[in-house]
Amino acid sequence: MKMYGVDSLYLAPEYLGNVNFLSTAIVGIALGIFIMSWNITTFILFSRHFKFLATTTNPFLKYCINNAGIPLVFLLFYFINGLSFGVYKELLSLWEIFLLISGFLAGLFFSISGSFYYFFRADKTINRHMFMGGEHTENFNQKDQSHILQTSGGSRLMKVQSYFHRPLTIKPVRDVSHYSSAFIEKIFSRHHFAAVLSIFASFVFLIIVGFFLDRHIFQLPAAASITIFFAILVAVAGAFSYFLQSWSVPFLVLLFILFNFLYKYEVIDPTNKAYGLDYSNRKDRPIYDQQSLLNLCTPEHVKNDMDHMIEVLQNWKKKQLEKKPVLFVIATSGGGTRSATFTLNILQYLDSLSGGKLMDKTFMITGASGGMLGASYFRELAREKANGQPIKLQDKQYLHDISRDLLNPMLSSLIARDLTSPAQKFKIGEFYYIKDRGYAFEQKLAENTRWLLNKQLKDIADDEFTAKIPLMLFNSVITRDSRRMIISTQPVSFLMKPSYDTSRISEMDPDAVDFGALFSKQQPMNLRLLSALRMNATFPYILPNVWLPSKPVIDVMDAGLRDNFGQESALRFLFVFRKWLQANTSKVVLIQIRDRKSGGWENPFESDNISEIITKPMLLLQNNYYKMQEYNQNEIISLESFLNLKFNKLSFQYAPRKEDMTAALNFHLTRREKQNIEDATGNENNVKTFEKFKALIK
Repeated sequence: MKMYGVDSLYLAPEYLGNVNFLSTAIVGIALGIFIMSWNITTFILFSRHFKFLATTTNPFLKYCINNAGIPLVFLLFYFINGLSFGVYKELLSLWEIFLLISGFLAGLFFSISGSFYYFFRADKTINRHMFMGGEHTENFNQKDQSHILQTSGGSRLMKVQSYFHRPLTIKPVRDVSHYSSAFIEKIFSRHHFAAVLSIFASFVFLIIVGFFLDRHIFQLPAAASITIFFAILVAVAGAFSYFLQSWSVPFLVLLFILFNFLYKYEVIDPTNKAYGLDYSNRKDRPIYDQQSLLNLCTPEHVKNDMDHMIEVLQNWKKKQLEKKPVLFVIATSGGGTRSATFTLNILQYLDSLSGGKLMDKTFMITGASGGMLGASYFRELAREKANGQPIKLQDKQYLHDISRDLLNPMLSSLIARDLTSPAQKFKIGEFYYIKDRGYAFEQKLAENTRWLLNKQLKDIADDEFTAKIPLMLFNSVITRDSRRMIISTQPVSFLMKPSYDTSRISEMDPDAVDFGALFSKQQPMNLRLLSALRMNATFPYILPNVWLPSKPVIDVMDAGLRDNFGQESALRFLFVFRKWLQANTSKVVLIQIRDRKSGGWENPFESDNISEIITKPMLLLQNNYYKMQEYNQNEIISLESFLNLKFNKLSFQYAPRKEDMTAALNFHLTRREKQNIEDATGNENNVKTFEKFKALIK
């Protein structure tokens, strides 16, 4: 998952917001646990092939010394990559890198030495019990000649002639044919029991972390949580193989069927919810089918909602000084934290060029994923400033806020809560919801943005209606049929399907859904603003799909799957209200803020090897998806002459100076990526576009 920036979790791990000695030490401890789990598990599974070890002092230590090849190669690989990442991505000095490596090595040494200390004590306990229990030397000798070992070292599958007695000392394998098989098996089984206890302790540790994850001190670097979880998976897989042997696969199949049965009949419910929405009222859940959606956008409903929106437009116009002002609409693209940061940076600059009037001049903001995070934060800052708070909208501190890490708490929660700990609940209003990685994302986003986004839709509805702040449309995609789910504080049934002449064109199905209308009996205005943003930015697998209380149940995910550039909703809105706009505005300006170059020239899908002859047709859509969206939307914009409006489009693009310096598409940025995004604001295309904006804002 390097293309999504997940490598940074390991190469620059954060703890309490910092990459330092302590954060890498925690990852070192976790990696030590993983290495020991791997050694323990393989020792349990394969020690029967190395029976000579039972006659040595500290057999597990001997096994680990001889099993050290793969861990050592990995550590070398890890250090090389970490050094390169620290220098070129995190812009660290050699002294800082030395401290990070020292922290990692200290943690690794602590973890591995602690494990060996535990097993040394276990060895002494085992030996004491073996001899104090009456198993003297006569029990070493083979009593049943049918069980005499065939080889002095190893088994029929693995032949061992010599081994590392110490790291630099090689010894030949001892002949163990005179020892009782039962005695050797007993020594190994007691080591196995000691090993299982150590892994169980790791599992208990993760459960404890999950229970206290809301406290910052327990929010471990995601790399540590992931690694400890993998350590447990290795141990569990080994336990299945050891105890169930050939029955392990059938058992897993039966376990899957059981969980599927419990999920089907709602005994367990791992699905994520939209926080604030009422899921308890099963009786009044809306039907999600063709007729129900058509009922939401009847001509009567559409007319009423249009009349309501014209009131909002009139309220916006009353704020303007000109008789026929310029109306601005902002469409911002998805792209994780890089898009959030770039969007906020562009908005800060535009606001300074407009003399602090950007939000007053803007009627609507829409878009996808990360861009909406940055735009929402800027809008709330402007709102606080309008309410008298001493806020300087151009302050770079706000860029630092929105660019802070969101990935670590999410993945830590995935491991420590979603997959490990028993469910914990929290309350919004009168309803309870389960804490999972969706909750962790919202809490961290709220914290990063100074809790300004910690609101419900009802808290901003009046300000949007009176046009005190721009109207904001949050989009997501319904996975059942790819329709857009539009979340707004105002009714928007007029956006549910394209406008057309019903006398010449037959009835069309809606291609979008008005969230507030569909869930009118589930208290939609209680929806958390943070949840609306998360539903708009649900990157597959990283964040959980949000399940909604309908019949049948539907779930939604990232808006970028349908419209990554935010233009579709904006253009449909302009078309619906074209007559009002013609009469009341001098021109309409669509400001597009996008996290990639236009024209489809970025990252071409090239074939470099013969295998791609097979894979290219399957991956064509995936690799060119955003480009196809752009082509289709450019065609729609080309029809703007039919609007009979004076229409302008300004496009700001994140384009790094070097292609290999492009910030990753995820919720974590390195120091270089943050610097790179800020520098991209002043690229040649954006400088020209700022000049066009200055001419239009006059």
